[in-house]
Amino acid sequence: MRNSLFFSLAVIGLSLSACQSPVTSNDDASLAQDPVEFLRNVETESLALDKEVGAAYWVRSTHITSDTGILAAKAGERQLAFQSKVIEQARKFKNRPVDAETARGIELILRGSSLPAPDDVLKRAELSRLATDLEGMYGSGEYCDLQSDRCLTLPELENILAKSRDYDEQLNAWMGWRSVSPPMRPMYERFVELANEGAREVGAKDLGDLWKGGYDMGVAEFEQETERLWSQVEPLYEELHCHVRAQLGKEYGEDLVPSIGPIPAHLLGNMWSQSWGNIYDLLEPYPGVASLDVNKALVDQDYDAVRMTETAEAFFTSLGLPELPDSFWQNSMLTKPADRDVVCHASAWDLDNGNDPRIKQCVEVNEEQLSTLHHELGHIYYYLMYKEQRPLFKGGAHDGFHEAIGDTIVLSMTPAYLKEKGLVPEVKRSEQATINEQMKLALDKIAFLPFGKLIDQWRWQVFSGEISPENYNAGWWKLRSRYQGIAPAVPRSEADFDPGAKFHIPGNTPYTRYFLSHIIQFQFHQALCKAAGDTGPLHDCSIYNNKAAGEKLGQMLSMGASKPWPEAMYALTGQRAMDASPIIDYFQPLIGWLQEQNKERQCGWQL
Repeated sequence: MRNSLFFSLAVIGLSLSACQSPVTSNDDASLAQDPVEFLRNVETESLALDKEVGAAYWVRSTHITSDTGILAAKAGERQLAFQSKVIEQARKFKNRPVDAETARGIELILRGSSLPAPDDVLKRAELSRLATDLEGMYGSGEYCDLQSDRCLTLPELENILAKSRDYDEQLNAWMGWRSVSPPMRPMYERFVELANEGAREVGAKDLGDLWKGGYDMGVAEFEQETERLWSQVEPLYEELHCHVRAQLGKEYGEDLVPSIGPIPAHLLGNMWSQSWGNIYDLLEPYPGVASLDVNKALVDQDYDAVRMTETAEAFFTSLGLPELPDSFWQNSMLTKPADRDVVCHASAWDLDNGNDPRIKQCVEVNEEQLSTLHHELGHIYYYLMYKEQRPLFKGGAHDGFHEAIGDTIVLSMTPAYLKEKGLVPEVKRSEQATINEQMKLALDKIAFLPFGKLIDQWRWQVFSGEISPENYNAGWWKLRSRYQGIAPAVPRSEADFDPGAKFHIPGNTPYTRYFLSHIIQFQFHQALCKAAGDTGPLHDCSIYNNKAAGEKLGQMLSMGASKPWPEAMYALTGQRAMDASPIIDYFQPLIGWLQEQNKERQCGWQL
């Protein structure tokens, strides 16, 4: 999944690789005793160094060297110091009688940090250095393959998993990337210790509880809510898993893909088995029916990174939203530089208080990257639309909202839309064509759901001590088997650190946001289709070029984090709760087809 690395003052001091608010402080006198004045001072001091600290992290991500690492670590250290001071002061104001706006600002500060630092200068510096080094190790990682006598980067290894159908070649690429992460293990263990210490100092039980407290509900209520949402979609995932396993068994043999066991993790076309769209060629329900080969069209029509980005922008502007500012095109990194290491993981950044939005992405010319660009521009348009909010409220209603916007747009990239853009030929609508289209989308959207949930399940258990350092890897695979029904094809041990092979672990980016976004994007899509006046099946709806839907979307985006998320949800959907039922509505044709295919199969998997 794609990380969104954006600088948002609405949530003070989020992690160095998620929402960030670079700030500093001159002395204790700068933090006032009056809560209204306190918030004004926080915003003023934050804005003063936003450019400087934002630039430090941008350069670190787009030019990985020991020097840029030092600059970013020092910037992070100042950020963490001020963050600790701000949270300490905000706690004193928590129960004071104040106006609603001030209360909202205090609440956002208290729940907003994904990386609280201990109130100790040396430990704070150590935590900042660890955060910077872990991300840098990931970004510069490569696997030197002795068989081919060459070193492969993550994108190159990902391409092997996406395109190869050779069992051993895929396994070599899968294992190769996981050779990068074992050195992170002792660093991550210490990182957890320091981050937990910081969380306890700001009043949380541990860092996981601090993260879970960021959703306008209690910790226990939030845990129940994520389980409720998962229960709504789990039956659909199990039907998809059952069929995919059977088809992979036909391709590779049941000796390699047992009919009642977990699926080998390296066979699903993705480095982390989080989305399975790259093996659609093995799973296409009706071969050749209404083929949607967008990749070929993009190459044949000489698309490049800029043209693909312009195509994504054109969808948003068709809704009546503004054009991207010139600075976006001047300052974004859209292709991988040939002369240096960068963090290729796609991310959106909000620098200079909304005046310098940009993305960082090593764009390749394919359909997946085109969808990623729509996802990242979803963040950018959120920044642009809430730009006039006061700094404390510049953020998503909750972090899942921020992740859902671009993906909601992707749901409108229907065959009719792609035909209008000249990326597919005329598609004859039929039941078989619909099943093919739905399978292709489900391999990304439905396959992702358990992965989106388990990443933080693992971290919450790590932060709480339920998973101890000597069981990091075993705990990881226990959850992956439980939720995803996948397993490694070769033995893994505690000499490995497979969680570190996923960016969001060394990057300390909370991940439940992505699970929630995959739920609510269908809820958003349903509401926007209604606003657009569409009365057909949900899976056929596209809001492209519909100003009424765009107005509805823009109004919600402009709210930022100024209100609790149920109010933002109500503004767009007329509901005040998250609901996964639109996913079931959307995929009704595929659900019936999968159930028919699986009638004689034993679904589920043995742990």
